[in-house]
Amino acid sequence: MSGIQIILLTGIAFITLYFLTRLHRRAVDIIVLFLLISCAVVFILKPELTSRLAAKLGVGRGVDLVFYISILIIWFVLIKLYARIRSLEENYTRSVRENALTHAMKLPGSSEV
Repeated sequence: MSGIQIILLTGIAFITLYFLTRLHRRAVDIIVLFLLISCAVVFILKPELTSRLAAKLGVGRGVDLVFYISILIIWFVLIKLYARIRSLEENYTRSVRENALTHAMKLPGSSEV
């Protein structure tokens, strides 16, 4: 096993531990995490596999294939995070509006009872 493989596998182990402590036992998240981790470990230990897969898909090198797939995954995560942030902003705005209407004080000097 080469030095880079040890470094990458150690990084994957730390990432796995970090996410397992944060996932709160959601089955879908854990399944996706283990699929990604499994693929990463296989590609790290057998780099020639990515080269063969890249050749079948018409990509020059295995590294390029991994890079392209990583870009797709990053875009997916960015879009998912953006949608989540927008949802949280909308919920926060709605909550603040409801709170303001609930706790609105009557203006001094107004004739409404």
